[in-house]
Amino acid sequence: MFSAIARIFRTPDLRRKIAFTLAIIALYRFGAHVPAPFVNFPNVQSCLRQSAGTEGLLSLVNLFSGGALLQLSIFALGVMPYITATIIVQLLRVVIPHFETLYKEGQAGQARLTQYTRYLTIALALLQSTTLVTVARSGQLFGTTGVPECEQLLTNDVWWAQLLMIITMTAGTGLIMWFAELVTERGIGNGMSLLIFTSIAAAFPASMWAIWQSKGFEVFLLVLAVGIVVVALVVFVEQSQRRIPVQYAKRMVGRRTYGGTNTYIPIKVNMAGVVPVIFASSLLYIPALIAQFNQPQAGEEVPGWVAWIQLYLVRGDHPLYMILYFLLIVGFTYFYVAITFNPVEVADNMKKYGGFIPGIRAGRPTAEYLDYVLTRITLPGSIYLGLIALLPLIALATVGANQNFPFGGASILIIVGVGLETVKQIDAQLQQRHYEGLLR
Repeated sequence: MFSAIARIFRTPDLRRKIAFTLAIIALYRFGAHVPAPFVNFPNVQSCLRQSAGTEGLLSLVNLFSGGALLQLSIFALGVMPYITATIIVQLLRVVIPHFETLYKEGQAGQARLTQYTRYLTIALALLQSTTLVTVARSGQLFGTTGVPECEQLLTNDVWWAQLLMIITMTAGTGLIMWFAELVTERGIGNGMSLLIFTSIAAAFPASMWAIWQSKGFEVFLLVLAVGIVVVALVVFVEQSQRRIPVQYAKRMVGRRTYGGTNTYIPIKVNMAGVVPVIFASSLLYIPALIAQFNQPQAGEEVPGWVAWIQLYLVRGDHPLYMILYFLLIVGFTYFYVAITFNPVEVADNMKKYGGFIPGIRAGRPTAEYLDYVLTRITLPGSIYLGLIALLPLIALATVGANQNFPFGGASILIIVGVGLETVKQIDAQLQQRHYEGLLR
């Protein structure tokens, strides 16, 4: 392994790609610490030290931005607008036939869909930056009341100052998109995935240090040991797949023989990835957001439904919150897998090229068989996702960690997934120049 790593740096082309990727990552992390215009930076840092962070969706956005959201930096929105836009465009393929047609057109259609994703990303960034500036101006960003510093996060709250902040944060999202595309074209791996990986990894040392300081060295070692076991299990499940054998009949075209090969359809245990966790977090944040905007005036009594939401659906350590979160993840996993994998389309393509599953007739029986396998393999995948997503909430209730707990939820799924994919790409490039790759 060490000799393979040494070969990476002895290969000029691969060395340039890795250096370029690291340079873009360094620029991205630098921008995450540059405050936006008219931000009271000392007050923001003071509130960060006093507050445990945010809950729900804001916690997820802050995690994906590498802590830039709560610092009100120029990259405060991070990659979340692009992730949301990508998911929306993917879901619209089911609703809008034109999008499905573009998807099937190949490279030209994919380029059009990518362009639509960019436009939607800028629109979502404009909306989210407006919401963020409004929440910061109202003093509710950190969820603290009665703290003067947290109610004065902006040095100037006139309309043109807020407009400049909104434009700056939206432009920061556009710059992040450009960084990601540069890494994809000239670096190693998928650019957007690597930026997400960097954002999450940047919060890892602070989370572990907070556990050490608050709970002591013994609990820190216990959390570290549990984390290693969780990472090993996640790697095992992420690599697990059901391979459905496929045979292609021989056919003669002129004097040449085509087909006659054996292959398989890989169906992963976790086909949905991290998307169901994002869906469930977003949906559970809606009641808390509604309750936040229906707070009573000073001296008035809190409405019963607002008190109920604040008691059960805001704090992640409540059992009802955990149960709802788990059930939503299971439901969204089935929903997303049903959208992204179409058994009828796969069966038609196999029939078109003379492929068949041994023992299964081509056409509709093949589609029914694929649906049968997919439905049953999604069940353990959805339960696995739900349990991994509950780990930060369990840590919040037991160890006292915040919801950005590194060994669980969206963070561990993204870190392991992106890490495996990047290592595979480096291994593929090494094998182009050497017979022996990075992995054995």
